Amino acid sequence: MLKIAVAGTGYVGLVAGVCFAEVGHHVTCVDIDENKVALMKSGVSPIYETGLEELMQKNYEAGRINYTTDYKTAYKDADAIFIGVGTPEQPDGSANLSYIATVARQIAESVEKNCLVVVKSTVPVGTNDKVEQFIQDFLVNKVNVEVASNPEFLAQGSAVHDTLHAERIIIGTESIWAEQILMKIYKPFGLPIVSVNRRSAEMIKYASNDFLALKISYMNDIANLCELVGADIQDVAKGMSFDERIGSKFLNAGIGYGGSCFPKDTKALEYIARQQGYELKTVRAAIDVNKDQKTILYKKASKRLITFNGLKVAVLGLTFKPGTDDLREAASLENIPLLLEQGADIYAYDAVGAENFAKVYPEGKSGRGSITYVCNIEHALDGANVCFIFTEWGEVKAVTPEIYKNLMRTPLVYDGRNIYSVLEMEQAGVEYHSIGRRPTSREVTKESKKSELQNS
Repeated sequence: MLKIAVAGTGYVGLVAGVCFAEVGHHVTCVDIDENKVALMKSGVSPIYETGLEELMQKNYEAGRINYTTDYKTAYKDADAIFIGVGTPEQPDGSANLSYIATVARQIAESVEKNCLVVVKSTVPVGTNDKVEQFIQDFLVNKVNVEVASNPEFLAQGSAVHDTLHAERIIIGTESIWAEQILMKIYKPFGLPIVSVNRRSAEMIKYASNDFLALKISYMNDIANLCELVGADIQDVAKGMSFDERIGSKFLNAGIGYGGSCFPKDTKALEYIARQQGYELKTVRAAIDVNKDQKTILYKKASKRLITFNGLKVAVLGLTFKPGTDDLREAASLENIPLLLEQGADIYAYDAVGAENFAKVYPEGKSGRGSITYVCNIEHALDGANVCFIFTEWGEVKAVTPEIYKNLMRTPLVYDGRNIYSVLEMEQAGVEYHSIGRRPTSREVTKESKKSELQNS
């Protein structure tokens, strides 16, 4: 088993470190935030991720993982140092590599033995070459340091599972020595390993993520056309899924992709291409489709309603996907400001993301409208004039059409994740709008309202 240091304790670094410890390596996770380190030592994860805390506690008690702010001690005698810090998007779409550079210099000034530096962060093609040169420029001791690429392919909400049971491990190296160290690190995982050169490994990460983003945007584009021509996107997706060349994954239409990967990686690859004088037309199209898709429900509702001013608006789901508290590029961040500007009184529910959202939009008056965070869906729906569904949490899926009908003042639902059957919502008397499918019949909902008035 090897001695491994991991720089950064976000989704990439912390999950990687914990999983390395789980298979038997001795791991030290490094972070600059003392409060965060103290939290992790107490067995509490700073991120919401299924199964992570249990493995943190198990391996900390077993002495296989530790957390520190002392990077010099962590790096000086490590066999391998993994860099898992953020590479946030810059205004022009390029990746900010300043955190990578900071860690690279710290490594150069700290290592006292031969070691392999492994970049897990998503970085532009050619970055690993620069990192290796940067380390050589600042190297203090006469030791051999090489850099390898090992991109991650985890999904938030299932990151631990995705790491321990990955479909493949990608390693990019420029020497047999570096390749052998990474093979030794990953041998206990028992997973397929694809060994390529560094630049190919960097490109595999972008090409994979951007292909999935393309698939999502394509389905959303087709969904919008389905509405115009009277087709049903779910029927279309089902028919497509039987073709093994297409597969069944990432065919669900909705209000676009979000999170820390797809939006950033599509823009970064498009920027890389522009820097080379090449136009990635397909990726550019995916970016444009996704941008428009996020507010498509708001636009539909705006055509249906005279105004949002003074209306109670229920919002179900704030995070970009279920299973995480991450709000990055979430549809809620695009739509809620528009609703508040129009004077809506928003009652928002999310299984785990409300606290993070409140840091951006504190509870209370905001512009012409207001926002209130509620602990249960019924509170959000009670007396609401309209409901928007942005995240398909299990708790939201469990709400029956009858609950919308009985609790809402006006059962008007805009579903960005196609959770419900159009027919069932129609039969319950709910006016229901989704993505790529017909809305419920106005006549049916009118008859339901008429029947309700007669019975009362």
